[in-house]
Amino acid sequence: MLKTIVKISNVTNLSDARYCAGMGVEMLGFSVDEASESFTDLKKFHEIRSWIAGVQIVAETNLADAEAILEKITIYQPDVVQVSEASILPWLKAETIKPIILRVEIDQDVDTVVEIMENNLQYASYFLLESASENALDGDWPELLTTISSRFPILVGFGITSENASSLPDTTHITGVALRGSEEIRPGFKDFGELMDVLEALEDE
Repeated sequence: MLKTIVKISNVTNLSDARYCAGMGVEMLGFSVDEASESFTDLKKFHEIRSWIAGVQIVAETNLADAEAILEKITIYQPDVVQVSEASILPWLKAETIKPIILRVEIDQDVDTVVEIMENNLQYASYFLLESASENALDGDWPELLTTISSRFPILVGFGITSENASSLPDTTHITGVALRGSEEIRPGFKDFGELMDVLEALEDE
């Protein structure tokens, strides 16, 4: 059992899905955007989904067209939807009962990040904080997370390492962490590397 909610983003293969489900990960995310390098087509999506149980399936999209996203929801039938465009949340929330994760880039002013979360707290079940520039979880961020995670349901998707993963849920009020899947070396053969180290660090003793 893991000590906090864990979401794995960009799952592309059964090896990741089965390993993470077995470790007690709560959410597995699949990109449903054809333009994404991590895109999972419907056939592969159903193949992977048929092998796993006990996890919530997240459809991840960067689309800004709310109707296109709704079509993806209808086709893939995920448990949860993850979007990156805050402006569509009111419309999307009115059209689906599925929980919504709003992905928020932290590579901008902190006040802007907080404002985005404040404006969308009534629509989003979680806020996934990620960094396109792969920021480390250092500097002011540990203290900032302690402050803002008491106000918002935050999944931390940047700077998570095997060294800080275990203490982060204890020293802040975060709802959970988010990690990323990776490609298989070849079908059925996978080096889980840092992902395995972090998940093992998050295991309850």
